[in-house]
Amino acid sequence: MANEASPCPCDIGDRFEYGGLGHEVQVEHIKAYVCKPSASTEKAVIVVQDIFGWQLPNTRYMADMLAANGYIAICPDFFVGKEPWNPSDDWSTFGEWLKTRDARKIDKEADVVLKYLKQQCSAKKIGVVGFCWGGIVVHHLMVKYPELKAGVSVYGIIRDSDDRYNLLKPTFFIFGEKDDVIPLDQVTLLEQKLKQHCKVDYRVKTYPGQTHGFVHRRREDVNPQDKPYIEEARKDMISWLNKYV
Repeated sequence: MANEASPCPCDIGDRFEYGGLGHEVQVEHIKAYVCKPSASTEKAVIVVQDIFGWQLPNTRYMADMLAANGYIAICPDFFVGKEPWNPSDDWSTFGEWLKTRDARKIDKEADVVLKYLKQQCSAKKIGVVGFCWGGIVVHHLMVKYPELKAGVSVYGIIRDSDDRYNLLKPTFFIFGEKDDVIPLDQVTLLEQKLKQHCKVDYRVKTYPGQTHGFVHRRREDVNPQDKPYIEEARKDMISWLNKYV
């Protein structure tokens, strides 16, 4: 689910069998998964979950990948204890489920995570990456939180907010060409409007033949035809953060 105006079923894809290299912490009223690089750093990245929640191994794999690239990575429970979506749940109830998990009502959680990174981890430069539902969160944060140095929204888009093109810091939008959740006309419109209104660096990139979830919910070892695009998108994500955070 990464399109507010047209909520659409998400396929969980290839669920990674992955335990994670980090640990869980309590950050005021929410739990979070934290993974730190081997060398000390003042750079951190907030990793925002998809509808399947902060404990999804795939998302923790992404957090660990960021830590391996020199960032303190934190993946908070932005659902604040509410149950994540389960692939066996009835999709006809998805709209109701989503109403209690608004991707643009997460400021309280963002505030405590930023405070934790600054006070407990000594972070001075902070970016944010989000997938699917988390991509919408990134888009929201990048028009509201100037302290974030950069954002990467991975198949997530806000469609019905007047200020959605007024990005405050450099933001990278990743999409799949064959994404049934976010049609290409929405991607084209986003690009056109950013060109008209955005005053900071941005990038919108569509990866050929890729479907929703390809960056974090598809295993490259079992999808050889998609491997180049999965690896390219992950590399692009890291490069954007390296450039601006």
